[in-house]
Amino acid sequence: MRIIPAIDIIDGKCVRLSKGDYSTKKIYNKNPLEVAKQFEAHGIEYLHLVDLDGAKSKHIVNHKVLEQIASKTSLKIDFGGGLKSDKDLQVAFDCGAHQITGGSIAVKDPEIFKSWLQKFGSDKIILGADANNEKVAISGWQEESEEELIPFIQQYQNEGVKYVICTDISKDGMLEGPSFELYKKIIAETKDGSGTLNLIASGGISTFDELPKLAEMGCEGTIIGKAIYEGRISLKELEDFISKI
Repeated sequence: MRIIPAIDIIDGKCVRLSKGDYSTKKIYNKNPLEVAKQFEAHGIEYLHLVDLDGAKSKHIVNHKVLEQIASKTSLKIDFGGGLKSDKDLQVAFDCGAHQITGGSIAVKDPEIFKSWLQKFGSDKIILGADANNEKVAISGWQEESEEELIPFIQQYQNEGVKYVICTDISKDGMLEGPSFELYKKIIAETKDGSGTLNLIASGGISTFDELPKLAEMGCEGTIIGKAIYEGRISLKELEDFISKI
């Protein structure tokens, strides 16, 4: 299972929110590159970088932060937040994104999202399937759609999606543990002849002990944010976990 720390960006700074609520913003570091370099120094290879300003304004905003981290570390970055057009995607890839995550766009404009899958390939495009009460949430979690989570994922699996990041919003930033039951259900219901979807668990990770459970369950990756910043999980623990895989 891949370990993928998260850096969320508002005004160029590394922040965390609780349940996607912008009023709960807490700044952890004014220099995201410094944070990324700490991750890299502990053997971490991947980074989940979220442009929260972009999610709110519905177009890419913090691409300079992406460019800086991509050019000054060897981290493989998946980038999301406000990607709505081919131009946004081109900017993200030109600035060094390894993959991009599309969430709201996959609900509101499925034809564009499908065209990205065809144009860039399913290794480059991650489906962001963030949920509240098993309904897909969009627009930086400011809106809940009528889309049921698992049929939504299955529909895009049929279109060739290989990677899905699923965040249970009720858990995000709460340090109360991830949605084990939800992930079990997704993995069970997305198995097909070609194997299981690459499910990346996100939201609620609070202790190191949860990571082997997610790995055993079949999650391909897990995104960890606040637990790192609040010192619940140390970078040394993650380094040891990675070295044993």
